[in-house]
Amino acid sequence: MTDLCEGERLDDLLIDNMKLIQRPDQFCFSIDAVLLAHFGGVKPTQSILDLGTGTGVIPLLLSARGVTILTGIELNPIMADIARRNVQLNGKLDKITVIEGDYCHVPDLVASGSYDVVYANPPYREAARGYVSPVAGLRLAKHETTATLVDVLRAVRYTVKYRGRFRMIHLAERCVDIMAAMRHYDLEPKVLQLIHSRRDRAAKLLLIEGVRGGKPGIQVLPPVIIYDNSGDYSETVRRWYGK
Repeated sequence: MTDLCEGERLDDLLIDNMKLIQRPDQFCFSIDAVLLAHFGGVKPTQSILDLGTGTGVIPLLLSARGVTILTGIELNPIMADIARRNVQLNGKLDKITVIEGDYCHVPDLVASGSYDVVYANPPYREAARGYVSPVAGLRLAKHETTATLVDVLRAVRYTVKYRGRFRMIHLAERCVDIMAAMRHYDLEPKVLQLIHSRRDRAAKLLLIEGVRGGKPGIQVLPPVIIYDNSGDYSETVRRWYGK
């Protein structure tokens, strides 16, 4: 039986028989993490970094895809502790390392150009826009109070190898800002995929991949549709969950 601290719960990740300790007052993972972890190809020997790893869900999902060299950086000490315990709970200590620290000061944490691929599921909202949660953990996860889009890209530019890849999920409405900022930090946008909750709805999210030092030219993939007409997960999403 897993020992849980006050306010925590144990959820079934539904992938690779993994379990996940979560704490609702700090932020629980959503399908956004599943979308990002299944975006783009991976190789077992690639070194992969997750900026703002939260519960450690993205490294865990990538480990289920066969990746064996994974690092997650997390600023919130409560979440960093949960992430470490999730790694141990799922028997991934030989594959995943969790570093507690601020990726806005990433040179203090890891060496430059250390990673083949860097992932980020950052706070989506600018600090002054939208509903701001009074709960500190949720506020940190959803709004750019401790890290902006520019902070994310600076950290990626430092940590990813030349010709390495950067993958991120973000709001579709910020697409232009994202691409302009990526190009400014020499992370050339190369792949774009829009995410729709249903086929007849406008895209709310996007997945984007950039290459450090890449040449101009972007591939736009077919959209991801999360729910089918009956309101169940689409075939694509069910396949990710092994169903």
